[in-house]
Amino acid sequence: MKNLAQLFADQIIAQHRNFEPLDRTYLINKIYALVGEKNLQVPTAQLNLLELVKALVQSAQSNHKINKTKAAADILAAQLTDLYTPRPSQINAAFWNFYQISPQAATDYFYQICQENNYIQTAANAKNISYNTQTKYGELEITINLAKPEKDPQKIARASRQTSHSYPVDQLCMDNEGYLGRADFAARTNHRIIRLNLGGETWGFQYSPYAYFPEHCIFLSQAQRPMHIDSLTFSNLFEIVQLFPHYFVGSNADLPIVGGSVLSHDHYQGGRHVFPMMQAPLRKKFHMNAFPNIQAGIVKWPLSTIRLTSDEISPLIPASQQILTQWQHYSDETVAVRAWSDNVAHHTITPIVYRSSQQWVIDLVLRDNQTSKQYPDGIFHPHADVQHIKKENIGLIEVMGRAILPGRLQSELLEVKKFLLQQPNQIADYHLPWAQQLQQTSSITPTNVDEIIKKSLGQIFARVLEDAGVFKDDKHGHLAFARFVRTLN
Repeated sequence: MKNLAQLFADQIIAQHRNFEPLDRTYLINKIYALVGEKNLQVPTAQLNLLELVKALVQSAQSNHKINKTKAAADILAAQLTDLYTPRPSQINAAFWNFYQISPQAATDYFYQICQENNYIQTAANAKNISYNTQTKYGELEITINLAKPEKDPQKIARASRQTSHSYPVDQLCMDNEGYLGRADFAARTNHRIIRLNLGGETWGFQYSPYAYFPEHCIFLSQAQRPMHIDSLTFSNLFEIVQLFPHYFVGSNADLPIVGGSVLSHDHYQGGRHVFPMMQAPLRKKFHMNAFPNIQAGIVKWPLSTIRLTSDEISPLIPASQQILTQWQHYSDETVAVRAWSDNVAHHTITPIVYRSSQQWVIDLVLRDNQTSKQYPDGIFHPHADVQHIKKENIGLIEVMGRAILPGRLQSELLEVKKFLLQQPNQIADYHLPWAQQLQQTSSITPTNVDEIIKKSLGQIFARVLEDAGVFKDDKHGHLAFARFVRTLN
């Protein structure tokens, strides 16, 4: 009977071209070196590669080859899946060979590899709670993120005792490719990056381990530099969609509060998904005199968004730059919009590029990162009364209408449900005002309580987006937005 290591080796040889039957003994010994030679029980059921990896990690713990922490388990699992993952040079060569068939054939190939070796945490991502909910802005997408793990106390304690590291510089630099990992840094032995050229520079293309939407990918600069939004950004985004026309791509803003979680490394996010904002209609059209071949308009959306559409890319880049430059220096005290205070810049843009009916589209979302005594977290940031649902920055993905809500809500919403049904509960204090309001405004029964909570979460997320909008979706805000648009000519 074959043990776990032998079964794993045989499946690798059968399913992957990296090894041939002559390599079997060599491969088994590589596995023994990682997990030990004992406690490799013969499974009672047939296991696939990732199930065998999980069983081998457990054997390694029993053999005291690794300790019983998530970090150690993740590092070993990545080492095991790396055994059947082609080398970076092989993957890059195959990717661009597939690209000659079609861009989608290339991304399909790379996406499959990243799923097979569990770099994309498919099983973990499947735990996420996702649904759509109707609002006045159309359907918004709600996701409670259960996939991305929080650090456990032991891991935090170990990390606090470690000396600081300067390698890899951050989670997005190319030095992560093949990196072993450590207690305070993710395992990346099985990580692969496609190299491509953007604007005369080398960039990387990889998938996100904890995908928030289908084929969620990241484009990262090889050069170590902070996020920035400028004409080159717009040019790069269009170049990416030219390379991969079945994907959208966008950039987080480059300022704190309104930016993403990683401002230290220039990068973009993309994927194969049509977000609610991309389907939103125009509320009002306008013309840019310098660009007669562009269709321009204000999007009916809670965040202040200008959409530019054209049959050609060439006019869209300078037009986007004109809007960015104008916005960077624009103030309107009547709506608390200020470009500068104390020599600190407050204005930037979140740009998103995609194809629609064979036309090129760029959505430009105006962002303002001011704070005040009344709103210390940000004037155009989720306000205190909705932070029980969402307190973090509103980045690119949420700008487009997909909420990434914290995993704590899974258990907290069960207590809200019990409260609404007048059952014994441990509802969090910060959810209480919301739950009491639901009681007063809804006729709640055991059969409709889940739907009431879901719909309410969607309405709260719409409010979160409205808070982030610099020109509010009301008469006063519409007039203010129109004043800004007039400055573009």
